Amino acid sequence: MAYEAKKIEKKWQEFWDKNQSFEPKEDYTLKKKYILSMFPYPSGRIHMGHVRNYTIGDALARYYRKNGYNVLHPIGFDSFGMPAENAAIKHKIHPKTWTYENIAYMKQELFSLGLSFSQKRILATSDPLYTKFEQEFFIKMFEKGLIYIKEAQVNWCEQDKTVLANEQVEDGRCWRCGHEVVQKKMPGYYVKITSYATELLDGLEALKDKWSAQVLTMQENWIGKSEGLEFSLFLDEESGMKTTAKKIEVFTTRADTLYGMSYIALAPEHEIVQHLLDNSHLSSEISSKIKAMQNQSQRERQSAEKEGYFLGIYAIHPLSGKKIPVWVANFVLIDYGNGAVMAVPAHDERDFEFAKKYNLKIIKVIEGQETNLNQAYTQKSGKLIQSAEFSGLDCNEARKKIMNYFEDNNLGQRVVNFKIRDWGVSRQRYWGAPIPMVKCEDCGIVSENLENLPITLPDDIEITGEGNPLDKHPTWKFCTCPKCGKQALRESDTLDTFFQSSWYFARFASDEKTWEQKAFDKKSVDYWLNVDQYIGGIEHAILHLLYARFFQKALRDLGYLRDSEPFCRLLTQGMVLKDGAKMSKSKGNVVDPDEIINRYGADTARLFILFAAPPAKELEWNDDALEGAYRFLCRFYERALNVRGKELLKIEQNSLNKEEKYARLKVYEALKKSEEVYTKNFAFNTLIAACMEALNALNVCKNEALEQEGFYILLNILEPIIPHICFELSEKLFECENFKKIELKDEVFIKESFNLAVSVNGKKRAQIEVLSEQSEDEILQQAKQSVKKWLENKKIVKEIYVKNKLVNLVIE
Repeated sequence: MAYEAKKIEKKWQEFWDKNQSFEPKEDYTLKKKYILSMFPYPSGRIHMGHVRNYTIGDALARYYRKNGYNVLHPIGFDSFGMPAENAAIKHKIHPKTWTYENIAYMKQELFSLGLSFSQKRILATSDPLYTKFEQEFFIKMFEKGLIYIKEAQVNWCEQDKTVLANEQVEDGRCWRCGHEVVQKKMPGYYVKITSYATELLDGLEALKDKWSAQVLTMQENWIGKSEGLEFSLFLDEESGMKTTAKKIEVFTTRADTLYGMSYIALAPEHEIVQHLLDNSHLSSEISSKIKAMQNQSQRERQSAEKEGYFLGIYAIHPLSGKKIPVWVANFVLIDYGNGAVMAVPAHDERDFEFAKKYNLKIIKVIEGQETNLNQAYTQKSGKLIQSAEFSGLDCNEARKKIMNYFEDNNLGQRVVNFKIRDWGVSRQRYWGAPIPMVKCEDCGIVSENLENLPITLPDDIEITGEGNPLDKHPTWKFCTCPKCGKQALRESDTLDTFFQSSWYFARFASDEKTWEQKAFDKKSVDYWLNVDQYIGGIEHAILHLLYARFFQKALRDLGYLRDSEPFCRLLTQGMVLKDGAKMSKSKGNVVDPDEIINRYGADTARLFILFAAPPAKELEWNDDALEGAYRFLCRFYERALNVRGKELLKIEQNSLNKEEKYARLKVYEALKKSEEVYTKNFAFNTLIAACMEALNALNVCKNEALEQEGFYILLNILEPIIPHICFELSEKLFECENFKKIELKDEVFIKESFNLAVSVNGKKRAQIEVLSEQSEDEILQQAKQSVKKWLENKKIVKEIYVKNKLVNLVIE
C-alpha cells in the first residue's frame, strides 16, 4: 500500500477533533506541563517561521502528553495593531472584518499541520472580553501609581501616525513599517516599568541555563544598571544670570576621574539649554542647530558623528574650584542620569573624541601604560595623578574615598541609575484597546468605573490614514464623568499592542469556563503557571519578553497572580531563510506552507522543519531536503506494513546474529537519545537522524520479533514529530494509539567487539578490533603485535591502556 498523506492526515485530524484529544484535564493533582509558543499576528496566512515555531512546541506537547502529563498547549492571536488599519485603507475593508477573517483562515492552516492545540482556549486580543480585563488591569495600575500621565519627547512615526516605545524603534525607524522616526512632544500614558528595574535585573539570575545567554545579556544591557556618584555643579555668577537653573546635576560611575573633568556636556533637551534658547542667549545659527538635534531620535544621535556647541556659560568644579565650560552635545541623552555628563576626555573614548574635535582640554589623572594623550586611557586600574590629596591612590580605593568625601561634606551621594525608561503605551490609532480614562473639566482625568467595562471600539468609522478616527467620531468620545456625572470626553488613544501580548499566557492558564466572570481563575492559574517551556523568536528579547516579565510581577503585586516569572524555560528558534535571506514577500523568496501540505502532507513539513537544523540555529530552505523527507516517510510507511504480528514477541539478545544485534542497538540508541532531546536539548535533527539509521539497520533484518520491537519503538519516538503517519501505523500494526513505555535494556548496549587505536610514543600506528571478554594483558599483546615493526630493537618503558579507547606504548 502506498503512503497517502492526505487521506491519513484527514482521518486522524477528524479523530482528534471529535475526541477532543488535546484539551487539558481539570484534575489538578496530575503532574503538568504548560507548553506555549509565542502567538501570531493574524496577517492572513501562516509562514514557515510559524511552522517551525509551532512544530517545535507541538512535538514537546505531544511527548509529555503521551508520557502521562496533563498538558496545556494553547494558541491565540495578537490581533490588534496597525497592519489591520493599513489593510483597511488598501482593501477598503473594516479592520475588524479583515482581522477575524484572517484568524479563521489561519486557524484552519494551523490545525491542518496536526498541531495539538486546545480548541477551547483559543483567544484573540481584540476580543471584547479580553479588552475588558486588560482595561481593568490598566485602571488598577493607574490607581496604584504604576501608570501615570506626562508630556514628553516621544518617538513619532509619520507613516503610521503613532507614538512608538524606545524598544519599537530599530535603527531610527519604525519596527512595523520601516518609516523614519522623529521626535515630537506629546502628552501620554506611561507604565512605570522602572519601578521594577531592580527586580527585573535580579530575576535574570534565576533564568540562567534556562534562557539563552544572548537574551539574558540583551535584557541586562537594556535595563542597564550603573552605580555611581550624583552631585551638583553650580554655575558661576555671570552664567547664573542667563538661566533660572543655578546648578547642573551630574551622575558619574568614575568618581576617581573627577579631577580630569574638562567640560560639561548637556543633552539638547536639558532645561538650561531650553532656557538659553527661549531667551535668545545663543546665536540664531547655534539655536537652529540645537533644535535640529532635538528633533533627532536617541538612536540617530548615538549613531551620528559627535557634535556640540559651547553655551557661553561655566560651572564651578566642586573640588578644585576651577571654571568648567558647559556645552550641548548630541551624545548626551536626557533620559539617562540627569541629562548632563561630566566629561573626562583623557579616560573616556567618547569624551576624548569630542574634545579632540573641538580642541578642549585633556587632563590625565590616572597613570596608565600610555605616556601620551593620543588616545583615552579607559582602564579602571592605575594610580591617580593630578588629583590633590587623592593622588597616589589606586583607582578603586580613590573612587570610594572621593564618594565618601562627597557624602561626608554634603556635596553629593551614591546612587544607582538604570538605562531602562518608563514604557509609553499611548497610541494614536483606532484598532487597539481603548484606554479606559475620561477627561472631565471639573475632575480632570479619571478612570472609568469597572462595571462599565469593556469600553469597546465603534464599528462605524472610516480609516483614511490621517489621524485617529476615534477623535473624529461624532458620538463615541462623548460620555459622562464617572466621578461627578457631568458631560466629559473619553480618552481616544488606544493601548500599545505589547500591552495586550504581555499577559495572554496567564489568560490561557485560566479555566475557560470562568473567562466571562474574571480575568483569572486562581485555582487554575496557580496550577498551570508558570509556563514550563516557551518558544519564540529572539527579536522580542527586549520587547515582549521584557514586558511579559514586568506584567507578571505587576499582576502579582495587584493580587492576580502568584509567581514572579512567567516563563521557566525559553527556546528562541532561529529564522527560516531562503537564498541566504529571511523569507519575505518583498524578496520574492517566500515558501507557502499550504502548498507543501497539499503536495507532500503535514508530516513531511514537520519532519523537514525539525530535521533541517537545530531549533536555535537559522534554517536554510532546501527543496531537495524537503523531497528527501517525503521519500523517507514513504519508505518508512511501506517498510512498516511488512511487520507481522500484533503482540510483541520476546527477544533473546544472545540468540541474535551480528547484524540483528547492530539493528537492535541502533533502535535503542534512538530511544535513549529521545528522552534527552525531548526534555533537554531539543536537538530533533539528531533524533531523526538516529531513527533513520535505525530504519536502515532494520531493513537488512529478517527477524520478526526484532522488526516488531523496532517499529514499536520508532513509532513511539517519532509520534510527536510526525503524528499522523505514526497514529496510522500504530493502529494498523499494533491496534493502539498510545504505547506502553519500553525501558532501555543494558544488554543491548554491550558490544561484542570494539576498535582500539594503538599508538607508539603518542603517534597512532594501528587500529585493532578486540572482543569484550578479552583481558587487558591479551589486549596489550594484540596491540604490540599490530605495531611490531615500530618496536624492533626498542625497549618498551611504559604500557598505557585506556579502556575501550586506546593503547599507547612508550619506547626509548
